[in-house]
Amino acid sequence: MRRLLLRAGIALALVLSGVVPARAACTISTTPLVFGAYDVFAVTPLDSAGSVTFHCTATDKDIVITLDRGGAPTFNPRRMLNGAEQLTYNLYLDAARTTIWGDGTGGTQTFANHNPQGNNRDIVLPIFGRIPAGQDVRAGTYTNTITATIQF
Repeated sequence: MRRLLLRAGIALALVLSGVVPARAACTISTTPLVFGAYDVFAVTPLDSAGSVTFHCTATDKDIVITLDRGGAPTFNPRRMLNGAEQLTYNLYLDAARTTIWGDGTGGTQTFANHNPQGNNRDIVLPIFGRIPAGQDVRAGTYTNTITATIQF
C-alpha cells in the first residue's frame, strides 16, 4: 500500500491594535504552527501546536487576542491551499481541540486576559491545530496565513 504524504503549515501574521496611552505598551509575536506530513490514509487527525507570545509593560486595560479566518469563508473549517486544492483544518484555544480560536463570532472564542497590570514579562499562549483525517487531497505543500491581533 503506497502512502501519500504532504506538508502543511500555517504562518501567523501579527497585527497590533487599540488606543495606546503613553504609559502602556503591548507587543505580540508568534511561532509558526507546522503540521508536517499528512497521510491521506490515516484514520486519526493530524495534530500540531504553535504559540502566540504577548508582553505588556504597563496597562490597566483588558487585552484580547483574536485570530482571523485566514481567507476562509468561515472559521469552521479554516483551509490551507495548494493551488486550487484545499485541506481543511482548525486552530484551538485548548489541547482537547474543542474551542475554536477566532474573533468571537461564528461559534469561536477569543483569548482574554483581564487587567494584566503591566506584567512586563512574556506570556506564551499555545495554539493547538488539527487537520481532520480522511481528506482526499493531492500531495504537495499546503499553506495558510492567519492574522493574530492584540487589542488593549
